[in-house]
Amino acid sequence: MLNGAHAIIYSTDPDADRDFLRDVLKLTHVDVGRGWLIFGLPPAEVAVHPGEKNDVHEFYLMCEDIEAFTAAMAKHGVTCEAVRDEGWGLLSQIPLPGGGRLGVYQPRHARPEAM
Repeated sequence: MLNGAHAIIYSTDPDADRDFLRDVLKLTHVDVGRGWLIFGLPPAEVAVHPGEKNDVHEFYLMCEDIEAFTAAMAKHGVTCEAVRDEGWGLLSQIPLPGGGRLGVYQPRHARPEAM
């Protein structure tokens, strides 16, 4: 029935953020016209957390080694937030060129098999 998921990052400078996803994070991509890029992602998962209101969503990338990831970002001139131990994983944030932030973490929780 389902064959994928599509996440959206809103940005005040989408071209800079698209360049970052393509050139620094090296995400695969397709150009669907006029430079509008859609990026491939590694296997994904979704969790439902309790909240005070509906229609609030978060997007994180996951990695095997957060320290190696933040070191690789530093080589690109990207200063990530200090890694925090949240129990369920080791979390950092990447500043995007457009002004937003993107969470990246090394999970410690069990992971489901990809569909």
